[in-house]
Amino acid sequence: MNRALVEVSLFGAVIVGCLLVVGFAQRLRAEPSPDGGYATDRERRLGLGDAKAAAVRWTTTTNHREIGLLYIAFGTVAAIWGGIDAMMIRTHLLTPEANLWTEQTYNELFTMHGLTMLIFFVTPVFFGIGNYFLPLLIGADDMAFPRLNAIGFWLLPPSLLLARLGIVAEVTGAVLAVIVPNDWISVLLAFQEPAIGWTMYPPLSLAPNPQTNFLLLGLHLSGIATTIGAINFITTIIYERDESIGWANLDIFSWNMLITSAIVIFAFPLLGTALLMLLFDRNFGTTFFAVEGGGPILWQHLLWFWGHPEVYIIFLPATGLMSLILPKFVGRKLFGFKFIVYSTIAIGVLSFGVWAHHMFVTGVDPRVRASFMATSIAIAVPSAIKVFNWITTMWNGDVRLAAPTILCVGSIGLFIVGGVTGIFLAVIPVDVIYHGTYYVVGHFHLILMGIIPLMMFAASYYWYPLLTGRMYDRRLAIFQSVLLVVGSALTFMTLMALGFLELPRRYATYPAGFSGLQIVATVGAFIIGISVLMWLYNMIWSYFQGTPIETADPWELKATEQFTPEWQWFEDRLERKRGVPPSEPDSVRPSYVPAQDERPLSIYGRIEPVARTVASDAGVGATGGFIGTLLMSGALLAAVVLGVFDLESIATLATLVGLPSNLALGYGLFLIAGTAVWPLLFLSLGEYLPGELTLVTGLWYATVIASGFAIGFYTGQTGLELVTYLLFVVLAHWIYGLGLAGTIASLGGRQRRPSTGEGGNE
Repeated sequence: MNRALVEVSLFGAVIVGCLLVVGFAQRLRAEPSPDGGYATDRERRLGLGDAKAAAVRWTTTTNHREIGLLYIAFGTVAAIWGGIDAMMIRTHLLTPEANLWTEQTYNELFTMHGLTMLIFFVTPVFFGIGNYFLPLLIGADDMAFPRLNAIGFWLLPPSLLLARLGIVAEVTGAVLAVIVPNDWISVLLAFQEPAIGWTMYPPLSLAPNPQTNFLLLGLHLSGIATTIGAINFITTIIYERDESIGWANLDIFSWNMLITSAIVIFAFPLLGTALLMLLFDRNFGTTFFAVEGGGPILWQHLLWFWGHPEVYIIFLPATGLMSLILPKFVGRKLFGFKFIVYSTIAIGVLSFGVWAHHMFVTGVDPRVRASFMATSIAIAVPSAIKVFNWITTMWNGDVRLAAPTILCVGSIGLFIVGGVTGIFLAVIPVDVIYHGTYYVVGHFHLILMGIIPLMMFAASYYWYPLLTGRMYDRRLAIFQSVLLVVGSALTFMTLMALGFLELPRRYATYPAGFSGLQIVATVGAFIIGISVLMWLYNMIWSYFQGTPIETADPWELKATEQFTPEWQWFEDRLERKRGVPPSEPDSVRPSYVPAQDERPLSIYGRIEPVARTVASDAGVGATGGFIGTLLMSGALLAAVVLGVFDLESIATLATLVGLPSNLALGYGLFLIAGTAVWPLLFLSLGEYLPGELTLVTGLWYATVIASGFAIGFYTGQTGLELVTYLLFVVLAHWIYGLGLAGTIASLGGRQRRPSTGEGGNE
């Protein structure tokens, strides 16, 4: 089967499907004419002059909102293209043998899928969102350099064409071969999409293939475009902000775009230099990455010095969207705004100190590996701060069921799984085992797919009324969002399972024993593909047939004092163009806002009360535990005298910590556990045990732990001796529970919260 023709046919089918939806929706949107009839097809038909005017307008515009839409449209086209690559990969892997595509075709697919998604999909879409909304959020009239902004965008289409020229030339050659001799089109037939992996490691990338040169030129051009865009964002945020917007009240999305742009400034010029060096090696005989020169390892250092910051270049804008959108749908302002900003800055700095963890298996000096392991683990801290703040923002909030909410919550869940599995990969021994397996594929797709596109979809729903003046189909959006989250979890967690089984990645064939999980992953990928098509349909159909917006506050943001500047801009526009007056909410409730009129507490001031409470509880609990353990010892001593409890079981406790079996050592450990471990658990879990009084709670707790003691210290008693042993165990623990709880109650320790009523919630 010819891969190029199949891919172009699928791409064409999606585009034709979109055009049909547009045509059908337009046909249904016949507006009533003044005479009571409907506009005829002839009156609605787009003339050549209109098409020419539209083409001139969209190719020469310097308006930031229109350029933003161009970025988003370009990124969507690239996503469809790269997504078709992904669907073809997963279809190929339905069977263990390479009986759909050849191994060469499989390698071409995953090479271009990775590059297309990373370079031409994610960054352009985020730059489009930034272009449209960032000036509105900071009160600027436009981007700082409007013409440069347009140039930055128009460098992207030719760069994509250069990068994917192989498939274009192949299809063109196949079509022309029908009518002209092959000799005439030999140049076209010489092009073939590279099958070198998206990392382009030498010596694979040094193999003769003219398309590889065009691929490198296309990537270099896209890097220039990205750098131009980043310079524009930084300058706009620094110099074009409204006077009322300082660094302290700059919105969280703009903060993330600022840090992202700063990373781009440092990372992308290095990628451009490395690409030029590779081009020189390929065409001019230099030896930067040849064995006799710098060696292939040099390319890996340069690539990953760009490659890992690139992960955060495409990750940070998604977190910015999460921090901006999530509070709107839970009725609470973002918790810990400053700490999220600090964590963003920390990620930006640390992102340049983790590149070598991609090279743990290349023979890097062990001391260097250890240092990069430490920094790679450390970067999880600021990422975790973001997650904790998102969860805390939702905590006790007024969560509203909407498509953006589902996507935000789903993103947090998938990101937690992807992030935690990344920490394991940062550890050298684990990385050595799983480096070349599907574990890595599952991990980074849970990040790349689990939060980045999901937040793009969330942003598209959140701002859709502002962008189009209409509302999307909400029921379809909720269904699509659920489908997308489920599909992502099913696909990439299954890939992680394949990785745990140590199935190597990047192979076109695999042992038949893995076919079941591969089928599950492919089904999940198809679910993702269907949900994306549903989103595309919803966006297009609703643009023509969605319910017109009658208020600039479709999400009722005014009710929680979160009516941000871009919506205020939309409200002014709606009133100016359609005469829609500003709306007022029925009631306004303040969302969580940190006190501004008082000096905020220092870190010591915040930690000190918590530390004091912990120390007090620990002291009271230890006292209670010590007294309870002494009383319990008396009961056990009586059992020893009666011959139903063997002291040897106490002596063997010492062997659990590597000490010899000894009664004194064993009893020492017994006393420590009764004084420290069990009181700590009682203070933690006592809140959830039944009973209104502390003493009753203590009896419940002692009864529960008595079962473990009875099993752990059982020494073969039978008959009446066994019954007596169990009675003494229970009696001893009740004495312990009463001693523990009674001492805590008498010393004024933590009290159980009062119940609000029978059977009611507290």
